[in-house]
Amino acid sequence: MSRYETVIGLEVHAHLNTQTKIFCSCSTTFGKEPNENVCAVCSGMPGVLPVLNEKVPEYAAKMGLATGCSVNLKSVFARKNYFYPDLPKGYQISQFELPICEHGVVNIEVGGEVKAIGLTRIHMEEDAGKNIHSAAENASFVDLNRAGVPLIEIVSEPDMRSAEEAVAYLKELRSILLYLGICDGNMEEGSFRCDANVSIRPVGQAEFGTRAELKNLNSFKHVQKAIDYEVARQIDLVEDGENVVQETRLYNADKGTTHSMRGKEEAHDYRYFPDPDLVPLVLDAARVEQWRSELPELPADKRVRFMEQYGLADYDAALLTAELAVADYYEAAAAAHGGDARKMANWVVGELLPWLNESGTPVGDCLLTPEKMAGLLSLVDDGTISVKIGKDIFRDLCASGDDPAGYVKAKGLAQVSDSGELEAMVDTVIAENPSEVEAYRGGKTKLISFFMGQVMRLSKGQANPGVVTKLLQEKLA
Repeated sequence: MSRYETVIGLEVHAHLNTQTKIFCSCSTTFGKEPNENVCAVCSGMPGVLPVLNEKVPEYAAKMGLATGCSVNLKSVFARKNYFYPDLPKGYQISQFELPICEHGVVNIEVGGEVKAIGLTRIHMEEDAGKNIHSAAENASFVDLNRAGVPLIEIVSEPDMRSAEEAVAYLKELRSILLYLGICDGNMEEGSFRCDANVSIRPVGQAEFGTRAELKNLNSFKHVQKAIDYEVARQIDLVEDGENVVQETRLYNADKGTTHSMRGKEEAHDYRYFPDPDLVPLVLDAARVEQWRSELPELPADKRVRFMEQYGLADYDAALLTAELAVADYYEAAAAAHGGDARKMANWVVGELLPWLNESGTPVGDCLLTPEKMAGLLSLVDDGTISVKIGKDIFRDLCASGDDPAGYVKAKGLAQVSDSGELEAMVDTVIAENPSEVEAYRGGKTKLISFFMGQVMRLSKGQANPGVVTKLLQEKLA
């Protein structure tokens, strides 16, 4: 057991699903040509004035309400001053002393234990642009398409004690954002990203150690590996009698290491002050309550309902409710099937989710619709095809969208249940394997699986296992 305790706090940035930027009418569409979605406001031209997109405070407040935060009826935009090529104004419009939301909580489960992670604040801000470095041209370029895209920053308390807890927290946060429909959660495109503040301290010590901020974490796997590496690095430093330096470090995914980027700034380094071009944001209490009434069923509540309504295990319920689209698919398929909802859960968890992950297909683009999924499971239930055949053809159906019944008929995959036909196969297998028959009758009853396999080979996998088992037991007795 380590003599050191890990302390982790996360700062999560989530792009909001608005059609236009936070202070201008430029499009937020991702993937456009560099500097296509740019105007005088978001490019920082002198004399322009920002106008707040009214959807931004609504989405920020809904995230706060969903995570148990208090929503401040008055909040203030501030200027965060720093100089970098992708920040055209020389400052970022954010919030500092008076954010829109404060003091929430996100519950996570790790190792079968539930833990509450405190939220310090949620505030609104504009994103910066993007620097593009070209080694081939020995030059750097600035793309301002992202400048001014609205985001919320969700700042946790330093309540996490392991990389596993940090990943669980991020996954829960992402699920909530997706359920609210306010962020697409795409880590690769940068619309859901985080910085991790990591430190260590001797077990039992109340005072926090010196922290390092980790950047460039664009996947859950990278978050896990970067934090684990950083913890090991800091322990090695302390064990060698050296000091941990407060700094910002970049994660190198190819090497699995972190390296120093710059010294870590403090709040006073940014010289925050209220933005004189934006009046304080004042919300009406009735409007906040209306937003509260519009909140959907959230992931934690849906997990509980799935366990109670469908009799699912906690693990399956957690997988099925991690993304709203998957949860909706499962419920629609279970309703269309009308049978054992746990059996449908097994197919969605065991077959559909792996196919979605491996193919990189969003569940909404899967051509095996919930109704067709129910039809496939019905073919298994009524014995038309075996479970094995069903799983064998599953991926083809996901990609093609063919009707399962029509596909099975066209491919001649219907299960053979005719006792006369199967009896002839069983007789053939018994005749061809006299030594195994003698061994079986001598007490080695586990050989039943050998005979079953031989019959399945003869039938090309289409024999009804139940009928075959009964015939084998009768003839080998």
